[in-house]
Amino acid sequence: MLNWPTNKKSAAIPPAIDTPLLAPDEIVLLIEQADALRNARAHGREVLLRHPGDARSAHLGRGLDFEEVRAYQAGDDIRAMDWRTTARTGEPYLKVYREEHHPALHIVVDRGAGMRFGTQRQLKAAQAARVAILAAVLESSAHACVGGTLIDSELLLLPCLAKQSGILQLARASAAPCPPIPHDAEKEHAQWLDALRRIAVSLPSGSRLLLISDFHWLLPPSHNAAPLLAHLALRHDLAAVHISDPVERQLPALGRMPFFDLAQQRLRWIDTGNRRVREHFAQTAAQQQKTIATLLAQLDIDYFALSTRDDAMALFLGQLNG
Repeated sequence: MLNWPTNKKSAAIPPAIDTPLLAPDEIVLLIEQADALRNARAHGREVLLRHPGDARSAHLGRGLDFEEVRAYQAGDDIRAMDWRTTARTGEPYLKVYREEHHPALHIVVDRGAGMRFGTQRQLKAAQAARVAILAAVLESSAHACVGGTLIDSELLLLPCLAKQSGILQLARASAAPCPPIPHDAEKEHAQWLDALRRIAVSLPSGSRLLLISDFHWLLPPSHNAAPLLAHLALRHDLAAVHISDPVERQLPALGRMPFFDLAQQRLRWIDTGNRRVREHFAQTAAQQQKTIATLLAQLDIDYFALSTRDDAMALFLGQLNG
């Protein structure tokens, strides 16, 4: 796993303990920008989930819109019998209606120890909050139900609420103060597995699911997480946004610097002024990103990479490469 610089003279941004990642006016601006873009897109999708509501669903059942008459099958509700067709043909038939449902959007935001790091502009957790807010507005339909899961010091589950309430709930939670916390790789991995299992059993099939993380919990490739992710990708419209910081990909030439080795839990001094050291670091970082991207692609999960230096809106404008 990548090492984090600990020298106070480095370019790392010290996270404020009591200051939210995003100010209220920043959150409002993000929502307004996303809403304006959404209106400009003027697009729509058919809903594939099981929440009662006003949006047209791909599921058939006891709704308001008549769909078809078909032959009775064992287990069908006899209250839907089409008695006229049954009497005319001598065979049992029933009427099928198209149910109406609210589409659901569930966003998982990583606020773990590794996300509480950033240089130049912002913490990775702050960028994740921006993406979560924009996605909550842009990737949900007019009648959407928006919920989420936050990977924090403790797992935080956000219930699926009506669109506006769900967006505000997610915005407040993802932009909350994010002070440093001890890194515990085993706990973080367990939290992710717990979160994915909860989502697998509770999220209605056909929902939209977005994971926002640095995905260090997948390194080395997790054999426990892969089946869960594959299951979720099969049942839902699943995408992943990989958040990283420029320093995680290319070390600056700052001479000898202290780093904390997360894998071995010890302090190490590294000569960042050494070109070979920087090249080795860059190669390792590139390989790690490739490993994550390849694994997610193999699981049929849409993958997007976003740096803390990028404009989060560019991700939704298609200006960044996936």
